Amino acid sequence: MKDKVKYILELSIQKAKNQINEDCDILGLKFTEDIEKGIEAFKKLLPCIDKPLMLIGSGDDEIDIKLLPELMKLIDRECIIGIANEKNYKQIVPDVIKGNHTLIIRTPIDINLAKEMNILTSDMGLPLDKILIDTDIGGLGYGFEYGYSIMEKIKLEGKSGDKYLNMPIISFATEETAKTKEAKDKDLSLYLELTSAAAVKAAGAEYIVLTNPQSYKTLKELE
Repeated sequence: MKDKVKYILELSIQKAKNQINEDCDILGLKFTEDIEKGIEAFKKLLPCIDKPLMLIGSGDDEIDIKLLPELMKLIDRECIIGIANEKNYKQIVPDVIKGNHTLIIRTPIDINLAKEMNILTSDMGLPLDKILIDTDIGGLGYGFEYGYSIMEKIKLEGKSGDKYLNMPIISFATEETAKTKEAKDKDLSLYLELTSAAAVKAAGAEYIVLTNPQSYKTLKELE
């Protein structure tokens, strides 16, 4: 039986306090560039969290090579860590291996780059079953179609025997959708998120990041 998709509810670390008990398969915490505030907030939240965790850095490589190792020192369980890319992976991978965590590796919508990064990180000692592929993708609309096709190609190559592409895909498409001007409308925002999630699920994503707690409830009802 095929494993069900896991839905990750991503919350800002500074606003997560009142939402950590929302229904989801995995709780995601996204950090800002303020390392000290992020670490202090995480210390307070961690004892209250009983769900599987995903920790996402600020998106600034210089910040994240300092932030993510510090967060991993505090973790009392195996987590999903992100996001690694060609500029920061050498500094992040050793702590991921040490903690037996799973690493999100992002490449810019290119199957060859995705494979190359998986090879490079596995050469450092990261087990292939501890990698989640993030092909990067635009929100629903601009850039989505090409990203969708890359996800399909990766799944086909993996199933055809390429061990460096035969790992789960994680998608942040709904995070991108939430940035659009249309998403300022509450009802339309939910619709766009649900549509994006359904599309990347069809493309083969096994982990889908959500930003709206209502999305999880609706998607589970549709299963």
